[in-house]
Amino acid sequence: MSAPTSPADLYRHSLQLLLDKDIAAWVALWAEDGLMEFPFAPAGRPGRLEGREAIAAYMCHYPDHIDLHDFPDLRIHQTTEPETIVVEMRGVGRLVQSDAPFDMTYIAVVTVQDGKITSYRDYWNPLALQEPGADFTGSSR
Repeated sequence: MSAPTSPADLYRHSLQLLLDKDIAAWVALWAEDGLMEFPFAPAGRPGRLEGREAIAAYMCHYPDHIDLHDFPDLRIHQTTEPETIVVEMRGVGRLVQSDAPFDMTYIAVVTVQDGKITSYRDYWNPLALQEPGADFTGSSR
């Protein structure tokens, strides 16, 4: 596959990599100094990850905890800044530990420069962490 040419194409490609459980390839989409932020992160959870290495460490165990099946209801909105998109979507699948359904709604603000993700603000629902097996970062172990 050729390199995605727009932020929307790159984002769609990133979702496919998550479905394929190819976290290494997903992390490779990030700029070396990329910034991932979680404005609604509860106490004890990271609110900010600085750099590709920190993002990789955060995401490396994701497939061991959440088995994603689909991203239905994907809506990508272009902003007045061509390199920035706003994404609305759902992630559905199952929690590996409990086999319980996983269904979360996300809104993200994503900036791509020179074909790499430079900024990703993830407005996810921290209440989902109350579900058994939902600790995909391993940060509460």
